[in-house]
Amino acid sequence: MVDLEIKPNMLVTLRYHIPYVDDDEYYYLQGLKRISAIEKPFYLLCVFGDGRSLSPAGEREQALWFKANRATMRERCQAIAIVREKVTPKSVEVFRKLFEVPLIGARDEREAKHFLETIAGHTL
Repeated sequence: MVDLEIKPNMLVTLRYHIPYVDDDEYYYLQGLKRISAIEKPFYLLCVFGDGRSLSPAGEREQALWFKANRATMRERCQAIAIVREKVTPKSVEVFRKLFEVPLIGARDEREAKHFLETIAGHTL
């Protein structure tokens, strides 16, 4: 299941987790495109399941998106919180180097949201 929610307070939540369906990769990549089109500062909460990987073509498209949108993300994204059951320091460091914004990897969505709210200075 993929869901992208953009709240008026500029909390952007991208979810990619069970139950997985055939079109998830397509909708995940479309979600990335929608995120890069946001023109105001925002806070990004990513909630990923550990059960599915992108196809080689999907990995390539994601990598191209990262490269093409690095400057935009640095400019507009105020902080990123990644929620994943098997989050590792290495995966967090990769994202931190890519976007150079405050970033946390967490196993719990409440912890991730608290991090974003601390950066924002208000409730999201």
